[in-house]
Amino acid sequence: MGKPRSGRAGDAGGAPRALEAVVGLGANEGDTISALSAARRALAGLPATTLAASSSLYQTAPIGWEDQPDFLNAVCLLRTGLAPELLAEALFDLERVLGRVRTGVRNGPRAIDIDLLYYEGVVRDGPALTLPHPRLHERAFVLYPWAEIMPGFRIPGLGTLDDLCLGVQGQKVERLETKW
Repeated sequence: MGKPRSGRAGDAGGAPRALEAVVGLGANEGDTISALSAARRALAGLPATTLAASSSLYQTAPIGWEDQPDFLNAVCLLRTGLAPELLAEALFDLERVLGRVRTGVRNGPRAIDIDLLYYEGVVRDGPALTLPHPRLHERAFVLYPWAEIMPGFRIPGLGTLDDLCLGVQGQKVERLETKW
């Protein structure tokens, strides 16, 4: 019989080690600043998780479905003992609690969006979870705030945030001085 799974990251048989995870936040419906602030507070309250850093807010143009309001976006760095699947599940639950209604429309307006972008040491392409996030390198709304809090960081298989930002320079992204 094997050991029961704890759902925590870390060394086998030892205390869980906090690993870095990067989470993207976005919203373009309702009181977006309040929604993003609530999401950041909720991230800080996840079990076995601390909020290590959060970026400024960025106003960004929508991608895909362009006939909708601009988004406000940010990125948060977490240190977590939760396994990637449990963290992703917790983020999905937070979206629901904070008012996200999934309509099946991709890239459409939303009250809140919370995405697991990166989890330290994990590279995978699975049906339930792909890490690093499969489209992060195409999105200024992810790369610019991430580069703000982790300058020079290298994403496995993609390159440095600074280099990736060069590839999305044509996308509208504006750093805001708004406190959140």
